[in-house]
Amino acid sequence: MLSGLTVALALVPEAVAFAFVAGVHPLVGLYAAFLVGLITALIGGRPGMISGATGALAVVMVSLVAVHGVEYLFATVVLMGILQILAGVFKLGKFIRMVPHPVMLGFVNGLAIVIFLAQIGQFKVQGTDGALEWMQGSSLYMMLGLIALTMAIIFITPKITKAIPAPLVGIGVVSILVIWLGLDARTVGDMASIAGGLPEFHIPSVPVNLETLWIILPYAVILAAIGLIESLLTLNLVCEMTDTSGGASKECVAQGVANTVTGFFGGMGGCAMIGQSMINVTSGGRERLSGISAALFLLVFILFGAPLIEQIPLAALVGVMFMVVIATFAWSSLRILNKIPRTDAFVLILVSGVTVISDLAIAVIVGVIVSALVFAWESAKKIHARTEITQTGSKVYNIEGPLFFGSVTSFQEIFDLRNDPDDIIIDFQNSRVVDHSGLQAIDSLAEKYSNAGKQLHIRHLSKDCRDLLHKARNMVEISVLEDPRYGVAADYEK
Repeated sequence: MLSGLTVALALVPEAVAFAFVAGVHPLVGLYAAFLVGLITALIGGRPGMISGATGALAVVMVSLVAVHGVEYLFATVVLMGILQILAGVFKLGKFIRMVPHPVMLGFVNGLAIVIFLAQIGQFKVQGTDGALEWMQGSSLYMMLGLIALTMAIIFITPKITKAIPAPLVGIGVVSILVIWLGLDARTVGDMASIAGGLPEFHIPSVPVNLETLWIILPYAVILAAIGLIESLLTLNLVCEMTDTSGGASKECVAQGVANTVTGFFGGMGGCAMIGQSMINVTSGGRERLSGISAALFLLVFILFGAPLIEQIPLAALVGVMFMVVIATFAWSSLRILNKIPRTDAFVLILVSGVTVISDLAIAVIVGVIVSALVFAWESAKKIHARTEITQTGSKVYNIEGPLFFGSVTSFQEIFDLRNDPDDIIIDFQNSRVVDHSGLQAIDSLAEKYSNAGKQLHIRHLSKDCRDLLHKARNMVEISVLEDPRYGVAADYEK
C-alpha cells in the first residue's frame, strides 16, 4: 500500500501533463489514470504493473481533439478498447515474443530518455508575456537543489531501512522541508488544480453513423497498437525484473476493458507506464494490492486531498522520475555495444533514437523489421551443398541451410546443369523448404533438368515440407519424390 501511495503521488503530475499535451482538461487525464490503473490492476496479466494516461498516446490524441473535440476522443477510446479486447481474445499478444532482445534494450533506453526529457519541461515557467521560458537564477538553483536532495534520500534510504519505499521518503522529507521553511518552490498546484468529483457515466456525444466511424477508426487502431505494444513490452520487462511470468493475452483484454470503461467515464484512455511500474516494483509492490491502492489513493487525492497534494514540490517528483530514468536505462547495453554483432548494435541504437524522435510503436515495428531483414539476409547466405557421386553414377546434392525467398538465388547457383549426369538426387536431410519461393525454385530446377533430358529425385523432405509440396502439387512438377526406408538391426544380450 505504501508503494501504491508512492506511485499515486508520481501519477499526478504525469497525468496532468499528458492531459495538457492532448489538449484536454487535467481531470480527463486523472480519471484515465484512476480507471485504467484500477481495472488493469484487478484483471491484468501481470500483478505489479501500473497503467494510466501516457505521453505515447497523448501525442496521437492531440490532432483528433484539436479538429473534432473531446467527445470524439471519448468515442475513439471506447473503440480502441474494443480493438484491444479483440486482440486479447484472438491471442495476438503472443506475437510480442517476436520482439528481439536488441529491440527490447532499445525500447528501454529510448523510453528512459523520453521520461528524462519529459521532466525537463518542469524547468520552464510562465513569463510576463504568458509564454513559457526557462528558469533562471535562484529559482533554478532551488529546483536543482531539491531534486538532488530527493535523489540522495532515495539512494540512501534503502541502506537504512526497506520498511518504507525510498521514493515516498524522498517526497515526504522534501515536501515537509519546503513547507516548513516556506521555500519558494514550484508545486503540483502550480500546474493545475486536481480537485474534482467522481467520474460520471457519459455516452460520447457524437453522431452514430459511418462518417463518425471513419473519423475515429484510424486513431483507434493507432492508439490500440501503441497501447498494446507499450503494455506488453512493459510486461516483459517487469517479468524479467521479478523473475516471473505474465499473461500477454490477459493483459490485452484488461487494457481493452479498462479503455472501454474509461471512454464512457470521461477519461482519455491509457496503457502501461514503465516509469511508474519501475517505481512500484522497486518499492516492493509486486502484487495486485499495490496497483489497486495506487488507483484508489489517486481518487482520494481528487476527491479530498487536492489542497494537500497541490503543496508537494514538483522538484521532489522530478527527483523520483530521474531515479527511475537511472534504474530504467540499460547501462549494460553501453558496455556490450562493441561485443555484440554490429547489426544488433545498430538495431539497439536505431530503436532508441526512433523512440525519442517519433513514438514507441513505430520504433518497435522498425526494429522488428530491420532485425527480420538482417536475419533473412544472414540465413540466405548459409545455404550450400556437399556433392558426391554414388556407385550407380548418380550425383547427390546434400543441401544444408533453409530454402526460402532470400536463399533462392544461392540455391539455384549450386547446381551444374550442363555437366551433371543424367540422374540427379537432391537430399534435403539438413535443409527445409520454408515458403512458396522455395517451392517455385524446386519447380524451376526440375523443369530445367527435364528439358535437358535428365531425371531429378528429391529425398529426406521433412513432414512440413512434404505437406507444402502436397498442397502445391499443381505448382511443383518433379519426376520422383522418394524417401528411403531404413531397416534397423539390434542385438540384445541378457
